[in-house]
Amino acid sequence: MGTEKRDELKIWGFVLGMGLVLVVLGVVFGPPLLADLTASLEPGVGLKTAAIWSFGVTFVMFILFAIVAGDGLIGELQFMLGGFFLFFVIITLLIAWVF
Repeated sequence: MGTEKRDELKIWGFVLGMGLVLVVLGVVFGPPLLADLTASLEPGVGLKTAAIWSFGVTFVMFILFAIVAGDGLIGELQFMLGGFFLFFVIITLLIAWVF
C-alpha cells in the first residue's frame, strides 16, 4: 500500500471519527438544548412557522445564487447544499427570535 493511500485512509478515519463524536454529542446534548431553545422562542412566531418562512427565503436566495454562479454550479453543488442547510437553520432561528 502506497503512502498516498495510507494518508488518505488516515484522513478518512479522522473525518469519520470526528463525525461520530459530533453525532454522539448531538444525541447526548441535543434534546435538552432544543427543549430550552424551543421554550425560549415559543412566545413569538414559533419554530414551525419560522421554518416554513425560512425554507422559502433560503430556497429563493439559493436559486439566485445558482443563477449568478453560472457554469460553475456543478462543481460547487456540495458547497451550495451545505450552505443551504446552514442558511436554513440560521434564518429559521433569526425569524423565530425577531418575530
